[in-house]
Amino acid sequence: MSREATTEFFTALSELGTILCVKLYRIDVDTPAPVPRLPCLDHEAMLHEAIDPHAAAYVKDATGDLHEIVYVPSSQRIDVDTVSTFGERSPASHARLLAELKSRFPSCSISEIRPSWIRGEPRVAKACRSQVTLRDVLLGDDLDRTEVSIDRLQTISVLMEKQSRVTSWGARTVMTPLLAVAGFISYEVLASLNLSDDYQWVASLRYVVVGLLGGYFLYYGLRAVQLTEMANRMWKRSAEYGLILSERRRLRASGAGEAPLSP
Repeated sequence: MSREATTEFFTALSELGTILCVKLYRIDVDTPAPVPRLPCLDHEAMLHEAIDPHAAAYVKDATGDLHEIVYVPSSQRIDVDTVSTFGERSPASHARLLAELKSRFPSCSISEIRPSWIRGEPRVAKACRSQVTLRDVLLGDDLDRTEVSIDRLQTISVLMEKQSRVTSWGARTVMTPLLAVAGFISYEVLASLNLSDDYQWVASLRYVVVGLLGGYFLYYGLRAVQLTEMANRMWKRSAEYGLILSERRRLRASGAGEAPLSP
């Protein structure tokens, strides 16, 4: 039932724009035209058994803007992911797409997936676009040049991951002893100020100093975690782009073509 519903959804979606690529998670689907098909790396990598099977498509609308639309058949939900298409669509075309989806699929709940600043998704999107754009990956004619750009992006992501290891190793091995030493020294320094007449004030100052030191070291550790998360996202983005490019080469070699069904 999920496959039939998803196939019908993509058939209707092809009337709103040109389907350029399809991403699948634990589901199979027939597309209106031969397009690159790849797994949903975000959820496959995490082995989330609680995630419902779903399918996503990169779509080019009539104005040429790119959108990613995710369909979850079991819950009749449509998500418009604005993270992967960062910088590839205008606010006007995004609002128009949401209105068209609500009009064409009234029985589905429609929501947006926005970039998370905490996870550094806007920074990741900007870093990826500085090397290769989604438009080049999906529509570019020079596949060799795009492949070089993807390799460059993957190299940067690997270097980011190594840098995050250095930061994480420092947080685990160096910061804990430094916090203990800094706390001990602050206690000794405050005790030497000869402020014993107001012990409560001295004790409060000690707690503030140790708290500030602990907060800084916690921030240092969280930075390492965030850097690892961003490096992982950049690597997955480069892996996804590489899969799309491989599928485009395969379609060209098989003579299936790359011209999806246009509206």
